Amino acid sequence: MNSSIKGIATVTLALLINYSVNPAFALPQKINYPSTVATQASKDILIVPGERVGPITRTTTKQDLVKLFGASRLVDKTISGAEGIGSFAATQVNLNQGRSLLVVWSDNTHTKPLDVRNLGSAWKTREGIGVGTPLSELRKKLGNFKLYGLEWDYGGTILLDSSKLSRYQGKIILRVDAAPNASEKFPNDYQSVLGDSTFSSTNPHWKPLGIRLTEIIVVLNPSEQ
Repeated sequence: MNSSIKGIATVTLALLINYSVNPAFALPQKINYPSTVATQASKDILIVPGERVGPITRTTTKQDLVKLFGASRLVDKTISGAEGIGSFAATQVNLNQGRSLLVVWSDNTHTKPLDVRNLGSAWKTREGIGVGTPLSELRKKLGNFKLYGLEWDYGGTILLDSSKLSRYQGKIILRVDAAPNASEKFPNDYQSVLGDSTFSSTNPHWKPLGIRLTEIIVVLNPSEQ
């Protein structure tokens, strides 16, 4: 891996990407707030990288989530860190119509969000980027960019510093993947874009694979470790 790739990986990706979500417990919630509050909050589906996901900001707490969405929609979890190292408190927010998400906290006090992830397809940036956006559309919005090969720790991660949206570097993580059956239908193309290497978004081997955006992580309070 060259030095520029290492820099990106160590600063942001190694800290924030590839948590495996493993629910350890779910706490029942008894407090219910008026449904109108939750309805109003769920209408805001804008992602502002580094700043907010809808009404969820850098200073949002667990109690704020209760007020925004209602306690009945929240489930507390513990998730594992990258490569199974460490654990993090998190709160699943269950909303309908593709609005669900997961808030990962900096500690067990649930008062400082590290990031928001597992975003449903309703969430979009100002540029119209969201889960499900195909590679062709990403190229229109980001220009020609570089991304990591598939099937490794950082597989499919877009290198934003090589795109028109370089200002979002360190504020949002975008990952793509191939269609579920792509490796069987187009084995040669698939094998050509695997592994610990970077590829241009214009590489012709991407075209038949049905590449779409599959993961968004919005960084709110980057880890200082």
